[in-house]
Amino acid sequence: MRVDTTVVETDIHHPTDSTLLGDGVRVLTRTMRKITKIVGAAGIKLRDRSRSVKLRLLEIGRVARAKGPVNQDKLKQRYGRLLDATSRVVGQAKRFSEEIERGVKHSKDILQQLVLEGLRQELDQMALRVRQVMRQTRARIFRGNTRSEGKLLSLFEPSTEVIRKGKAGKPNEFGKMVKLQEAENQIITDYQVYPQRPYDSDLLVAAIETHQALLGRAPRLVAADAAFYSAKNEAAAKQKGVKRVCIPNRSTKSPERKREQRKRWFRNGQKWRTGSEGRISVVKRRHGLARCRYKGYVGMNRWVGLGVIADNVLNLGRAIEKQTIP
Repeated sequence: MRVDTTVVETDIHHPTDSTLLGDGVRVLTRTMRKITKIVGAAGIKLRDRSRSVKLRLLEIGRVARAKGPVNQDKLKQRYGRLLDATSRVVGQAKRFSEEIERGVKHSKDILQQLVLEGLRQELDQMALRVRQVMRQTRARIFRGNTRSEGKLLSLFEPSTEVIRKGKAGKPNEFGKMVKLQEAENQIITDYQVYPQRPYDSDLLVAAIETHQALLGRAPRLVAADAAFYSAKNEAAAKQKGVKRVCIPNRSTKSPERKREQRKRWFRNGQKWRTGSEGRISVVKRRHGLARCRYKGYVGMNRWVGLGVIADNVLNLGRAIEKQTIP
């Protein structure tokens, strides 16, 4: 058995505070336009601030891209104007929602009234997310806090996480952590999409138990990278019947451990382990796991599952073909 983790990115643009605020204003304004089209002139009138918000976004972009040290005072000033405009749009959305709830904005047509109720729920949900973006923007720009609680990276995919896997070319990835484990013949025996990123070392024992449940016995050899290593994991794997645990401990100072990791079986096991990185590359390039096109956590599970099935169909076919050749 070999196991590794990767990131499947959600279908979002690169998140910045200004673009998230711009997205929020755009969606709220569009929803309020739909409401106005149904109810007419009843209640408060929609004031469209989309143009002024776009100008604020352009100003922030110019200041941020300027050569030399960024003028923090100018940046704070521009963000202050953007936050003020966004706050007014959110306040207007709140009043629209309240008027629909009180019956000020309503429709005599039953179907249109149901549509109106659905739009009110969309307004409430989006306004809640935009307020969170406003809080994290104020925390970052005016207080220098980049780790605000409940940080949103997308208004449309709120479950997206920022995950750092130590890649030089892509230090930050935006999506969900996915575990893939394989047996012989490059067959993926299990995958898991995690709601929140776990430590790799916490996944090994559960992966061995899953292998036992699916195939009826413990694997002879378990191979993984150094992120999965812990003395506790190694002992637990051997207790479950794994004869050879091929997981390097790169921080060890023990001469005995270093000799163990230089043995032929260990080096061969690590060579076989690198195939899991190749498998991840293949499912991303061939089966679309580089970026999930479905929405939400349920959609992510479905997308990854379909990619795994597609890859297994090909590899099962190759394995069967080899067995039938005389």
